[in-house]
Amino acid sequence: MHWLWAIIVGLVLGLIARAILPGKQDIPLWLTVVFGILGSILGNAVATWIGVNDTKGIDWTRHVLQLIGAVVVVGVGDMLWQTIRGHRGSRQRT
Repeated sequence: MHWLWAIIVGLVLGLIARAILPGKQDIPLWLTVVFGILGSILGNAVATWIGVNDTKGIDWTRHVLQLIGAVVVVGVGDMLWQTIRGHRGSRQRT
């Protein structure tokens, strides 16, 4: 059941990150989910590192860190995706 939550959280965080970032991100939905999951993992790691990963009540700090991680990963991932797609599109067969 953990993998299902990871996909749902990844989708939600990835879509919110895409909405926060300026401009249009040309990454597919499946990649948005993957980047959202990676951002969530990054945010959890930072929350654990600073000691706020498990608090009483709602873990607002952890959730904000997960969102920040998703924004960073989606932003960097979009740039990488565009670079990869740009190189593929510029090759011509001879």
